[in-house]
Amino acid sequence: MTKFVTRLLSIPLLWCGMLLSPGAAHAVEPFDAAMRDIQHRWAVANYEIRGKPRLAALQTLTQEAERLTTAYPGRAEAWIWSGIIRATIAGREGGLHALTVARAARSDFERALALDPNALGGLAYARLGALYYRVPSWPAGFGDPVKAEEMLQRALEINPDGIDNNFFYGDFLLEQGHRRRGVQYLLRAQQAPPQADQPLADSGLRHEIAKLLRQADAS
Repeated sequence: MTKFVTRLLSIPLLWCGMLLSPGAAHAVEPFDAAMRDIQHRWAVANYEIRGKPRLAALQTLTQEAERLTTAYPGRAEAWIWSGIIRATIAGREGGLHALTVARAARSDFERALALDPNALGGLAYARLGALYYRVPSWPAGFGDPVKAEEMLQRALEINPDGIDNNFFYGDFLLEQGHRRRGVQYLLRAQQAPPQADQPLADSGLRHEIAKLLRQADAS
């Protein structure tokens, strides 16, 4: 079964207490701190940890993402990152259980899109598109290359210069056998501005881009 490509550790998450405090109007600060923490810990788990400890770290992050979406159900960013973590777990696990986790990730991305399709530069569209082209098709799964391309193109409409949006569309095109166009989008991803607030994730994704470009050159 095709595994999913994903990108997919210790600051305490204080946002729940702040949300219930008299200063709840200023809850944006603990939300942002919690998001930065989750993003950093995901990058560590995805790019630096190996083996069983990686999966354990991701599963812990799933629980924390659930607490974040419970505390901030109206924030699309929280649902996007919950979906990213679940999609990463699905890609690392494989098998039938991975499909269950992938469906949960799909629900997270769909929830984010219902709240704000433009959040994080259309990242929910890009990540949902990645699920649709990586997950096996019916009857085993819900994979659908037509839906995948639709989602990926919507992401690019929102943010045509985004590294994630171009990376996933380039990878999709390569998988569909469109080498020349796929390389074009991967080169666009490579030229995207660095994500200064997420240096580890940015470095890891650029490594994946370079790897795909080498594979495309060799084919």
